[in-house]
Amino acid sequence: MAKVRENNGKESNNTADVSPFQIKDCALIVSISDQLPALNLREFRERVASCSIDAIYHHFCETVLRSTFDDPEFHNDFARWARRGLHDHVLAERLEVLNPYEYADLEELRKVVLDILDDRLSELHTISWALHDNQFFFHSATTVIFDTSLTIESPEHLGPAVSQMTTGSIYYHFWEARRRTPEHTDDFTEWLKGWDGKGEKMITALSHIDFYYMRLRELQLTLVDLFNEISGNGAGK
Repeated sequence: MAKVRENNGKESNNTADVSPFQIKDCALIVSISDQLPALNLREFRERVASCSIDAIYHHFCETVLRSTFDDPEFHNDFARWARRGLHDHVLAERLEVLNPYEYADLEELRKVVLDILDDRLSELHTISWALHDNQFFFHSATTVIFDTSLTIESPEHLGPAVSQMTTGSIYYHFWEARRRTPEHTDDFTEWLKGWDGKGEKMITALSHIDFYYMRLRELQLTLVDLFNEISGNGAGK
């Protein structure tokens, strides 16, 4: 039986030899890439083909944490620009349905995006242009990670702890974790694996969350309800 230290400094018994879950927080430092901006669809296709993989990740995955991205109709910057910049409804719809986490890696996602852009270019008689003040700038971001000094002792404590997390923590442990963990899953799942049978129901439930189309607060409530229901802690909201 392992001893773990609670946040109040007292020791408590842990029924499994598992280290406490270390809660992290994070923020993004966004910068414009050295890629030239795009004013029309053909330029956009060329830039997507050559931009960094971090730019692909930023425009598809980090928008959920970026405070400047507040458009409930779209979940990635490419679809948003197709609609708001190029006024191309058809292209916007094709790009919006892409879920980056359904692909083996971001290069595969890039190839799918390029195929969509090529198909659209072949359909158009004239190239779509954006106004000069609405050109597409490619960005990437550095994730700054903070240690909150908060820990979670055991699976039954996940619901209450997640309910108190910031959106930065939710993003770091559920979204960004998929770039870090060996099996490209969330940090909660990785931690629960160490609890053997005690974490199996939670791991299964977590794998069924269609998180990409959720805002972070919506995802947070979903996680709280899930953890509390399985742990028998009552309502999660």
